[in-house]
Amino acid sequence: MSDTPDDQGRNPATAHTIAAQEAFAAMLPPDDPADFERAQRGFIAKREATEIANENSGGAAALLPISWDTSRWDFVHGDAPETVNASLWRQAKLNGEHGLFEIIPGFYQVRSHDTSCTTFIRGTEGWVVIDPLTTIETGRSALELVQEHLEDLPVTALVFTHSHVDHYGGALGMVDRADVEAGKIPVVAPEGFLHAAVAENVAAGPAMGRRAMYQFGMLLPWDERGHVDQGLGKGVPVGQITMLAPTVDITHTGQELTLDGVRFEFQLTPDTEAPAEMHFYFPDFKLLCLAENCTGTMHNVLTLRGAVVRDALAWSRYIEEAIDRYGDEVEACFASHSWPHWGREEVIDYLTKQRDLYRWLHDETMRMVNLGHTPDEVADLIELPPGLWAEWSCHGYYGTVSHNVRAVYQRYLGFYDGHPSSLNPYPPEQSAERYVEFMGGMDNLLANAQRSYDDGDYRWVAQVMRHAVFADPTNQPARDLQAAAFEQLGYQAEAGPWRDVYLTGAQELRTGTLDFPVIARPLLDAVRGMTLHQIFDYLAVRLDGVAAADAGDFDFVWSVTDTDESVGVSISNGTLHARAGRTPANPVATVSAEREVLNALVSAGDTLAMAIEAGDASVDGDQAKVTALWELLTHFKMFYAIIEP
Repeated sequence: MSDTPDDQGRNPATAHTIAAQEAFAAMLPPDDPADFERAQRGFIAKREATEIANENSGGAAALLPISWDTSRWDFVHGDAPETVNASLWRQAKLNGEHGLFEIIPGFYQVRSHDTSCTTFIRGTEGWVVIDPLTTIETGRSALELVQEHLEDLPVTALVFTHSHVDHYGGALGMVDRADVEAGKIPVVAPEGFLHAAVAENVAAGPAMGRRAMYQFGMLLPWDERGHVDQGLGKGVPVGQITMLAPTVDITHTGQELTLDGVRFEFQLTPDTEAPAEMHFYFPDFKLLCLAENCTGTMHNVLTLRGAVVRDALAWSRYIEEAIDRYGDEVEACFASHSWPHWGREEVIDYLTKQRDLYRWLHDETMRMVNLGHTPDEVADLIELPPGLWAEWSCHGYYGTVSHNVRAVYQRYLGFYDGHPSSLNPYPPEQSAERYVEFMGGMDNLLANAQRSYDDGDYRWVAQVMRHAVFADPTNQPARDLQAAAFEQLGYQAEAGPWRDVYLTGAQELRTGTLDFPVIARPLLDAVRGMTLHQIFDYLAVRLDGVAAADAGDFDFVWSVTDTDESVGVSISNGTLHARAGRTPANPVATVSAEREVLNALVSAGDTLAMAIEAGDASVDGDQAKVTALWELLTHFKMFYAIIEP
């Protein structure tokens, strides 16, 4: 590898990083060839064409025209380069095994065709699909692979293991919405799925989407100095995402259901890896699906893109419940990421270690918390015990001990670390100016930080240079030094998301925050899957509360003419409240439109006045008041600044 920056300005590994890589590699457990045997077992075929086009319309598709490309990780072979942690390199090889695989006769998975896996079960009439991937493009391609190499049969049922978009977003690549709405194809999901999916992926969608660009390295090149692996999978596809409302809710553990001749027994696991999640067992095949609660990595108790913090204790207990319920007879298990396990003894060993992993994160954190340690202290004190460190699937390729234990702290005690100075700190720009002044000015700060960088103290350089960049974002030497520190930390990271976050930060410090004119909005198919009440809850998030408070309080009715639904909407003290089926006492107006008009307003960002002018909506009453309200809805830019003010 060259010892000079490449044409993108990316530095090679320093001597300090090379030494750190060697030291870390020396601590790793002996390699286990069984992992590679599991990842390759049952291989049938792979897609001949490597690229899947992004068919989504709009600016984002112009920026990212390829939905998925299996050639992107061709460089991952041989020994780990100096710029990649050896453990992450090993995981990247495992996740690189892609194509169509048999789990047991009649059960098949398409893996590394997306960030998640999709599973096909041969039913009486067609394919029962578990988790139809993230996008329509990758979902359709996976189905085509199955139909080409197994049987050209239709999808007869869909099962969503949980409420994360990579497990339902590609559904319309496999089925038609009309067939689902006509009752021809059941869609099965855990109770609370729709609420959780909307709450996580719509209400916080713009911020989560921007942070996901960092977590998944979506704008990084795939190479030895860029994105290597996500840890949980190869990366994240882009394209068309849909949301289908479930037609069958799983409401309790032990509930049974037969889909196209295939018998399921369900185990609800709420507030584990997702707010709404479930395992299920196939008693006729002694096969267990663990959704995303047991994979080939330590998972996130709190994902870096942002989400509701998860319950590590419940997570551990639900794995234990699965062992208790099915452990006496289970012969194989699989999940919605990574590779299956076969043989009862192997399955129980795997589940036991995954159970212990999340219990360790929970209990050790709370022990340290009750000894008086703060979140950052806890993160620096806790490591995996030897028995879990020796198990590759417990390593932090996706989640890490460091950020997971802070998440456990957050679940119990929140943002406040107990120190009075943390109650009311200055915001970043104001505190940065004060820090730089206290450090003797920018020139002195840069000189001291450069000495720390030369000594290999990259963590400190990354931390202290934040103040320099926020105090003066035009100072290129400050940006370059922080970028260099981020880069070395990224090279050393075992976790794929940590690597991508560091390297994306370095990239944007060098090239600037991408100024691409894209507004983050829910996709039309996602809005179609929302209830009327959920749509207005989303609009409430977009409402500029200060401006709405100045405009005054009023009520109106929104009537959906083609579905005979209505919602009473109240503007009160700058907040929006929606009550489905209830008419306010003194509404100022009634807005009438078909549901698809409302869907388009939400997904396209048009105003109500535009819909009225086009003849798609009408207002009986004070038209000016309700159209003015629409002008107060905030538009969220997809690319806001993270590494600079």
